[in-house]
Amino acid sequence: MRRSGPEIPDPVLFGAFPFNIGFRLLAPDDIRPTAAQRESYRRFTRIGDPVADAVVAMFRRLPTGVGRRMFELAVEQGIEAVDDPPGELTAFFAQVDAMPYWVDPHKLELAARVTARTGPWGAYFALPGLALMGGYLASRADKTLMASGNLTEMAPRRLAETANWWLDVTSPGGLGRFAPGFKGILRVRLMHALVRAGMQRRPDWNYDEWDHPVNQSQTVGTLMLFSLANIIGCQALGLRFSPSEKAAVYHFWRYVGVLLGLDPEIIPADEVDTWRLFWLQADYEFLPDDDSRKLAQALLAAGGESLTLDDDDPASRVVRQVFTNYVAAYSRLLLGRSNADFLGLPDSKPFQAAVLLTAAVNRAAEIPRQFVPGATRVSEVLGQRVRQHLIRRFTAVTSGDNTYSRHDKLGDSGRSQSELVG
Repeated sequence: MRRSGPEIPDPVLFGAFPFNIGFRLLAPDDIRPTAAQRESYRRFTRIGDPVADAVVAMFRRLPTGVGRRMFELAVEQGIEAVDDPPGELTAFFAQVDAMPYWVDPHKLELAARVTARTGPWGAYFALPGLALMGGYLASRADKTLMASGNLTEMAPRRLAETANWWLDVTSPGGLGRFAPGFKGILRVRLMHALVRAGMQRRPDWNYDEWDHPVNQSQTVGTLMLFSLANIIGCQALGLRFSPSEKAAVYHFWRYVGVLLGLDPEIIPADEVDTWRLFWLQADYEFLPDDDSRKLAQALLAAGGESLTLDDDDPASRVVRQVFTNYVAAYSRLLLGRSNADFLGLPDSKPFQAAVLLTAAVNRAAEIPRQFVPGATRVSEVLGQRVRQHLIRRFTAVTSGDNTYSRHDKLGDSGRSQSELVG
């Protein structure tokens, strides 16, 4: 169905293969917004998360560490466990504890099982190779990552923490109030507010070029990467999803968006909304620069380490190189030649052929999975076990921290500017 209102040209990103064909073939409707809708969306580039930002301001008001301890107690046991909680903390937990009326527990359960079924294909390819690698094309969002420096050193831990958070959130039951996934979302929301506070105090933060730090547009963009990019990325490797399964995944991430503090107006409600969000992101956010290339290179190296854990024996070096080339080939096929060249991804035709062969094998294997009774359930259980083993192992070795408390210093106004990142 054609959108009403004056037409606006498609984003530059959609002018090159595979995006010029992909969005027309895969999008379930006309995803182009009107000019008025585009302007309405862009106002979210100037908005943070007032409720979480108020909690960070509370941290600064209280003695060092007191605010974090109250927050953690409320995360683990509920706001009722905190004696005389400050109003900012009460408001935060009143918001996250109020489940929206439209949340369907059955869809949340189905989405978790569907994501578990993606197993290593989601964890080791769609997540890093498309969602995160493609996300680095959004150069404004890259600025907070670049501010921390030490890209090569930090990339493995960032990848591990992101993968571990994704695993907790999407595991069956992960969105229960006291489940690891739910608690992880609250901690990431606070971390976003802490980073935002630190970036706002940097004298070199360029609001005209980079917008409000960690703003709503950037946060909802990550939501899109975990939903749409994961589905597309796994489909590219031959996995199949029914319409009801895809609908459940989009419903799942809509609820995650609420918990992350996004304005309900900007959260996509279904697949069509998410594709339109992709159009808007491509039009405004996906403008790569030199920082995009640096982050992509650091991520590519970290992906190899995630499989071999940085062992230095000859066999591990070979495995690391093969895996790195395979992921790069996968990213190149999905992001397209121009984007891949810009990010500095190697162009290996043999590895690209291997990715295509993998997709063909998986697609054939999916046929009996769809029709043999119990096969889908077996796939879900095995996929969950594999991704748990791989991600937990990588997180342990990289000393990943699921509390993100190292960012607390960003909320401390007493720190010097040189200590505001890291």
